[in-house]
Amino acid sequence: MNNQELLLRTIQKKLEKNNSIIDAIARILDISYDASHRRVSMKSKFSIEEAVLLCKHFNISMDNLAGQPNKILVKKTSDINSTNDLTLYLKESYDHLKEFSNKTTKIYYSAKDIPLFYTIGGTLLSKFKLYIWSNLLIDNQESIPFENFQIQTSILEYTLKLQKLYDEFDKYEIWNDTTINSSLQQVFYFFESGLLQQETALNLYEDIIAILKQIEYKTSLDNNNYNLYLNELLILNNNVLVESNERTKLFIPYTVLGYMITTDENTTNNTKNFLKHQIKISKHLNNTGTRDRKIFFNKAINKTEWYIDKVKKYINENIF
Repeated sequence: MNNQELLLRTIQKKLEKNNSIIDAIARILDISYDASHRRVSMKSKFSIEEAVLLCKHFNISMDNLAGQPNKILVKKTSDINSTNDLTLYLKESYDHLKEFSNKTTKIYYSAKDIPLFYTIGGTLLSKFKLYIWSNLLIDNQESIPFENFQIQTSILEYTLKLQKLYDEFDKYEIWNDTTINSSLQQVFYFFESGLLQQETALNLYEDIIAILKQIEYKTSLDNNNYNLYLNELLILNNNVLVESNERTKLFIPYTVLGYMITTDENTTNNTKNFLKHQIKISKHLNNTGTRDRKIFFNKAINKTEWYIDKVKKYINENIF
């Protein structure tokens, strides 16, 4: 099979059912139907410029077409150096997931941290996470107290949209006993730094407990679209795989919020197989029974309450 045949076959796989490859190529290359038909029927060849344009449009790796399967095409999320960049990042994230907005969508989340979708929205914890990201990512960000931090309306708008969209998907989350650790430590870090008042820190920990209780309740329900797995062997990494009947995308973290994104078929299939194997060796907390579910969530809540006591004692120990 020559390169043009490989390209045409790859494009056909990426088109939705009943979409004409001849119409698609004619539209993308801005050529006539007859000219497109000649290329699809192999009576004429794509120019280099046409092949590049098609590869860009369909996110196809030219390395793969040239027989180098270990090289894949990736996109990356926008760099965040300002508040406007953060808004753009959230908008792009929403747009990526909006492509999957249908009843067949499944999302697999290897949760090194509490999944992003629980820590965004209109809660105090969501505001705190935005505050952390601003401190970590935005150049020359002044270290103001959290209580003085203001959220732009556009940022809040997209966090709420992302949260609502995530609720529509069938979710397969893999957690372990360390998933909540970074959030717990972040609250204490900013409290100890004097940038977070005691009462606010305690309220943030209560928000984390509320999330845990919400998730525990969801795992106790029958016939819902939420599945939680406890993996006691794997160090999780915040990889996110989203798939529907039409397409699949893999989001691979490389900074605090930065993700590399690929639709490469081999890579997404291998990742899906890997995640399914991890699920297989994990406890399905929806079905494992009340005892195992209670043990997991009680441990997480007790860990959070330990930090609550630590914050309360910190003031007394350092008052003089």
